[in-house]
Amino acid sequence: MQKYSKQTRLLLAVDCIIFGFDGDTLKILLIKRGFEPEKGNWSLMGGFVQVAESLDQAANRILKQLTGLEGVYLEQLHTFGSTKRDPIERTVSITYFALIDINKYEIQLSKDYHADWFPLKRVPKLIFDQQEMVETAKKRIRYKAAMHPILFELLPARFTIPQLQTLYESVFNTQIDKRNFSKRVLATGLLIKLNDKDKSGSKRGAYYYQLNMQNYYAKFQAFMNFIPNPDTLSN
Repeated sequence: MQKYSKQTRLLLAVDCIIFGFDGDTLKILLIKRGFEPEKGNWSLMGGFVQVAESLDQAANRILKQLTGLEGVYLEQLHTFGSTKRDPIERTVSITYFALIDINKYEIQLSKDYHADWFPLKRVPKLIFDQQEMVETAKKRIRYKAAMHPILFELLPARFTIPQLQTLYESVFNTQIDKRNFSKRVLATGLLIKLNDKDKSGSKRGAYYYQLNMQNYYAKFQAFMNFIPNPDTLSN
């Protein structure tokens, strides 16, 4: 087989940043790294791209292998290629982010890799440049959530408007007026009101809603922004 001459070998890796919402708290999924360097320290889910697979195939394989998760919202994020980001060999990493409902996938997590959820505001120290990866993912999600209803990927099949508001406040790190949020979200036509209520928070309770999937896909590119100026919000 003909090869390019005088070219330096480097490795190509994929790192998956998994965000989840349990109804109250926005979290990130981490694993204990199983080999040196940084063995035993907290890490994103990652691995090397194989010769016969695409980047998307590698990301899905790594996600399933390390956590047991599959069929989740997964999107390519950014390329990290600092020459010294990995002390062993020159490694370029393609990052992906995923959005999942924690309660739906929790039983699938692989125990072999000690996968655990951490609140996004209390993430432990991560290996290499992975903290930068997480910060980049947070900014991308804010940007996309301001224009597209992607945060619904984090919600269970049925949810309350207070849960949805909590999610938006967590992602954008801000407080939103309750009445204004409810009015605007209902005006989108994305929600179907159900007959039963969640009474865990109060005697009056809050009605459950489910996502209108037809409207979700139809309005994905023309979503009403709930956050006036997302770029001005703090990290």
